[in-house]
Amino acid sequence: MTLSEKEHLLLKDMKGQEELCIEKYTRYAAMAKSPELKTLFEDLATTEREHLNTINVISEGNVPPLTQKVTAPECKKCEPYAYTPEDKKADALLLSDMLATEKHVSSLYDTSIFEFSSPELRASLNHIQTEEQQHGEKIYAYMKCNNMYS
Repeated sequence: MTLSEKEHLLLKDMKGQEELCIEKYTRYAAMAKSPELKTLFEDLATTEREHLNTINVISEGNVPPLTQKVTAPECKKCEPYAYTPEDKKADALLLSDMLATEKHVSSLYDTSIFEFSSPELRASLNHIQTEEQQHGEKIYAYMKCNNMYS
């Protein structure tokens, strides 16, 4: 499949954002005070790696298979972590940064979906955008549970 110059530029932007998300989630998982937050960040980094692989496949002019169906995030009982004030502040900063990052990345995918001519590629990008929105939902839910969202 031949991609336009604009599509290549958008893919370059998306690739950079996915790499940034992977880097942030990986570093933040190591910095997280809560074990549950550490696991959340590790899981989200794994999904971002899948997104990067998809972007790389598209960049090569191929249509990636849509093997996974996007499902709603798991609803689990909120169990707040017993934070010290300093640790809570530290984790809240990581979460706020990642929520802002996810909002930006989702917006980039939203714009890109409209710019691609291939329906198959738009579907792949839409799949990623939906997962990015779910990342934001998971972050928000954690923040709300731990009284970190204002």
